[in-house]
Amino acid sequence: MKYLFLIFLMVYSSTILHAQIDIESVNSDTSYLEDQLYLELTYNALVKTPKKMSQNGFSGGFSTGFIKDIPFNSKGTFGLAIGLGYQYNAFIQNLKISKEGKNNEFSLAEDYKSNWLRLHAIDIPFEIRWRNSTIDKYKFWRVYAGLKASYIFLSKSKFSSLNETILIKDISEIRKMQFGIMFSAGYSTWNLFVYYGLNPIFEDVELNENKLDFKDIRVGLKFYIM
Repeated sequence: MKYLFLIFLMVYSSTILHAQIDIESVNSDTSYLEDQLYLELTYNALVKTPKKMSQNGFSGGFSTGFIKDIPFNSKGTFGLAIGLGYQYNAFIQNLKISKEGKNNEFSLAEDYKSNWLRLHAIDIPFEIRWRNSTIDKYKFWRVYAGLKASYIFLSKSKFSSLNETILIKDISEIRKMQFGIMFSAGYSTWNLFVYYGLNPIFEDVELNENKLDFKDIRVGLKFYIM
């Protein structure tokens, strides 16, 4: 966890140093920031899954937080941003996680009522921003792209069938540090959002003698609130 905050402080400090604008040389009617609250609502899909592993319900998630604007020009149309937030994601699928002594066992579930994996994380998003806004223009086109670092602080899985219910918390095989690329574009409050995970959700896990290295893609809407 401490490494995540160190990354945040280093990136934030370096971008502030490189983004200083001579306030005296900037006309006061063009100098402004777009510090924003954001909300992401997504559908979550898994890619590079093993054979016979499938999603069988609506897997969704949301993310919210605050992001700090760092303009690179006096008009504020180009810049960077860095933030801090929280995310929750659920995956409804047929990967069963059970206990064998003190160890977790992974298999493909059959004849079950429900089976899900839920992840809670702290986010540090970093964006490169372009928009055609002005200090008094609140509806504008925007294209933002960047990276998101996430620290998964809580994970849960639950398997339910007619004969048993298995609930597991803090799954040790979850890769706690996750990184992904993200893209959002739209007009005013409404923006299309896409996220692609760069590393697998699990680490050092095998299923039927094959490494379990699937990743996630999230597609949905992102709302920026001034």
